[in-house]
Amino acid sequence: MPRYRLLIEYDGTHFSGWQRQENGPSVQGAIEAAIAAFTAEDVKIRGAGRTDAGVHARGQVAHVDIVKDWRTDTVRDATNAHLRGAGVVILAADKVEDDFDARFSATARSYEYLILDRRTPPALDRGRVWHVPVRLDHEAMHQAAKVLLGRHDFTTFRASECQANSPVRTLDRLDVSREGEMVVVRAKARSFLHNQVRSMVGSLKLVGEGKWTAKDLRAALEAADRKACGPTAPAAGLCFMSVDYPEK
Repeated sequence: MPRYRLLIEYDGTHFSGWQRQENGPSVQGAIEAAIAAFTAEDVKIRGAGRTDAGVHARGQVAHVDIVKDWRTDTVRDATNAHLRGAGVVILAADKVEDDFDARFSATARSYEYLILDRRTPPALDRGRVWHVPVRLDHEAMHQAAKVLLGRHDFTTFRASECQANSPVRTLDRLDVSREGEMVVVRAKARSFLHNQVRSMVGSLKLVGEGKWTAKDLRAALEAADRKACGPTAPAAGLCFMSVDYPEK
């Protein structure tokens, strides 16, 4: 049975998240329904990461097993035909080995968070940024972010309902830069805890406002207490950018 790797882009605004669920539309469910529509098979896909309601993706990856051996461009184009208007697009489909697993084969995941720090709210970027009406000190944010790099107990920066067995993660990248009126936060790790990126961004925003220093951020990390975290940044500004896999 052929296994296909799918590269996926989606607007998470109107979805209840990536994962299939009973209480609302999911990205996973939309793709499964689209594949089933052209293959006449009951398929299940596995994604590299679970994004929350309102979170977007430019480089989500999933794999799916289909009984019939389809051409990869047919899998891409036929799935997209049934996804038309859904806010989800299959950018590419490739055949992979049977042991490839979109989630467990991944060696790193990258996210990007956008903050629009100007007085006036967005028109074109509405639903894709966090609007903060005051100018942030992105350089102070970048310096403070170094506190979180490396292997730590990230209890402070994970959601209370996080189901991970351990709060310990290794954060490989956390950069803050300015691109015009946008403050861009880029994060990379093998895996993240539930709400970890949004929680870190919310605390870094306090640094950018001058309300926290790098010492305060370190104290929050070392507290290993969710109550020590700053505000959780809204879902709209977060985008799942890419997934790394071993080269064969």
